Amino acid sequence: MKLWITTAAALCLATAATAQNACATGKTLTDGTLTIATGNPAYYPWVMDDNPESGEGFEAAVAYALAAEMGFSEEQVTWTRTSFDQAIQPGAKDFDLNMQQFSITEDREKMVDFSDPYYSSAMAILTTQKVVDAGATTSPESLKALIWGADANTTAVPMLTALIQPDKDPMLYGDNADVTAALQAGQIDAALFDLPTALYLAGVVVDGGTLLGQFPAERTENPDEFGILMEDGSALKDCVNAALATLKENGTLAAIEAKWLSEATAVPVIE
Repeated sequence: MKLWITTAAALCLATAATAQNACATGKTLTDGTLTIATGNPAYYPWVMDDNPESGEGFEAAVAYALAAEMGFSEEQVTWTRTSFDQAIQPGAKDFDLNMQQFSITEDREKMVDFSDPYYSSAMAILTTQKVVDAGATTSPESLKALIWGADANTTAVPMLTALIQPDKDPMLYGDNADVTAALQAGQIDAALFDLPTALYLAGVVVDGGTLLGQFPAERTENPDEFGILMEDGSALKDCVNAALATLKENGTLAAIEAKWLSEATAVPVIE
């Protein structure tokens, strides 16, 4: 009797797994394998210790939860690396899914496909203790008077205009590394980053870095939303969105966010 119950349970599990796999069958680069790309390197808190295979870090954990919901075991997930710019270019991809904090924009959607959002990002103000000691505050007047910098290729520029409306046009740079270097050199006073990235930069990259405050996502008409990037016309898009919807409905996505991005609550909210 015990053997019969065990066998029946196994058959039920196998049937459920087959139903899940049916959504992705024949749609991945390698049959029976889900290839997921991340950055090179991949940073905290998105991926811990540049090791996505550990499943630790917000995006690494979401990736494995998503894969499981789609019917892939941990052993059936393969990781690869891409640069941010490489991933958003049109054309064939060497991955099924890519998670690198890609903001969903109309221009990018002309070249690649995105899933529904898996994270709506609050924007935070990265500055230095020197600027704070000089009198910078979160008052509208103080924020407008700061010298701002931004990566010209990101959504930070329109968000600066919407949230802060600085007195002077922001200084534009080729990438976020140049922005943080300018901040470190005192060429700019502050910059906007999504909250988890700002936490990492303040703690690891910028000497004397600190966060002046954060704007709640709802403060903007179109909050910065991160989507899973796929090749244009990807047959996996519906499968991914269905799995994401389940993770949202059953609370899994919220639990992962609470675990890996909980420290964000320590940053003052700018009302």
